Amino acid sequence: MSLIGKEILPFSASAYNSGNGEFIDVTEQNLKGQWSVVCFYPADFTFVCPTELEDLQNQYATLKDLGVEVYSVSTDTHFTHKAWHDSSETINKLQYIMIGDPSHQISRNFDVLIEEDGLADRGTFIIDPDGVVQALEINAGGIGRDASTLVSKIKAAQYVRNNPGEVCPAKWQEGAATLKPSLDLVGKI
Repeated sequence: MSLIGKEILPFSASAYNSGNGEFIDVTEQNLKGQWSVVCFYPADFTFVCPTELEDLQNQYATLKDLGVEVYSVSTDTHFTHKAWHDSSETINKLQYIMIGDPSHQISRNFDVLIEEDGLADRGTFIIDPDGVVQALEINAGGIGRDASTLVSKIKAAQYVRNNPGEVCPAKWQEGAATLKPSLDLVGKI
């Protein structure tokens, strides 16, 4: 069953705030009231994961300018996130929140838990200010994600939210033409 159009389920977790070096508590309420990106990854101290998280950091300022907060999540603890942040040049660059999910509650809520391994799939979720999933991407463990695609998806999701009755075609870029679905368009695209 797809999570698109569904409100995120309740959760409570401890996290490491990479931006200020503090431990914080995070719930589903933190993901409401603004746009959010939740980026699941299998584990700290691994290989593809740091490349993805660094790439996400490279887009963080742009995402913040769009009113988006970023949360990374793995089934590690918030203590492990801090240790990784303190010991890795790559992860030390991160400024966003790293949520620990050792109970697997969040990974199950987002349907990305690999039960037999106790790890999360590489899942990316775009959540609107109402806490509703608007887009998701899930990759196999060996396939890293490109965070630059998030920017275009979020701009399109924000446009559609702010312009009811309009939709964004493939490869839509901000300022480009949109479509207004109607009987007149049927068979003409």
